[in-house]
Amino acid sequence: MNNGTVKFYDTTRGFGFIADAESSEEYFVHSTGLDDTIKKDDTVTFELKQGKKGLNAVNVKLA
Repeated sequence: MNNGTVKFYDTTRGFGFIADAESSEEYFVHSTGLDDTIKKDDTVTFELKQGKKGLNAVNVKLA
């Protein structure tokens, strides 16, 4: 599991970005990859899965 911070999340459109705590890389997150409801600046844990345009955050949970 990776740890990170929600940098942006648009509840209306159902997507956002999470910054990894260790690498500072940002990963796309879609509402289908959420286990909990998230908002900007939340601390989360997540896994990475290859998507069409790169790695996506999945199984996103509040830490």
